Amino acid sequence: MHKRTKVKMTFFVILVGMASMFTAVVTDHWAVLSPRVEQVNATCEAAHFGLWRLCKKAIYISEADYNGKGCGPISLPGAENCTYFKHFTPGDESEIFEVKTQKEYNISAAAIAIFSLAFMILGTLCLLCSFKKGNDYILKPAGMFFAFAGLCAIISVEVMRQSVKRMIESEDTIWIDYSYAWSFACACAGFCLLFLSGLSLLLLSMPRMPQNPWESCMDAEHEVE
Repeated sequence: MHKRTKVKMTFFVILVGMASMFTAVVTDHWAVLSPRVEQVNATCEAAHFGLWRLCKKAIYISEADYNGKGCGPISLPGAENCTYFKHFTPGDESEIFEVKTQKEYNISAAAIAIFSLAFMILGTLCLLCSFKKGNDYILKPAGMFFAFAGLCAIISVEVMRQSVKRMIESEDTIWIDYSYAWSFACACAGFCLLFLSGLSLLLLSMPRMPQNPWESCMDAEHEVE
């Protein structure tokens, strides 16, 4: 298979990875949090959130089986109220981050995700420039940028995972149960596709290895002549 074809196929995979990561960054279904159901025939508030927004959903519980368990699932019908986090401005903190460290975790995850988007943009510009004849050397920085974007994505995922874990374990919050949702899965998929595609571009940017030892010998004889 020709090298140019391999680069185009890798670029298609990169586009899928970029779409997955962008979807994860702009949506708010990274994690679902549930408080304990204290009584039946009443409403409880489950929450789902992402890097920028928290949504609370009032769910009516009518079955006795849910008593003492986590509120949900979040897919049940109910009135939903969403508010944006005030990451970089002073003021009241969102109710979900009752412990200061939780807000710091979320700010870190959002900032690292922005770095991932920046690396994706730089990698795309380099890759588009490499399509011009004689610009194959730009494949190496493009591969590095996409690999860095993937690393930033998985770091953001891990920071968010630690944030959710701390919220569940903290005695200052009401949450007893959690689950990761489709935005979290998109971020993980973005990491896999971007990081592996970046490594592929780095391999494609390397000079072609001879298929057998005789090729090296023949090249050396031509240089001597």
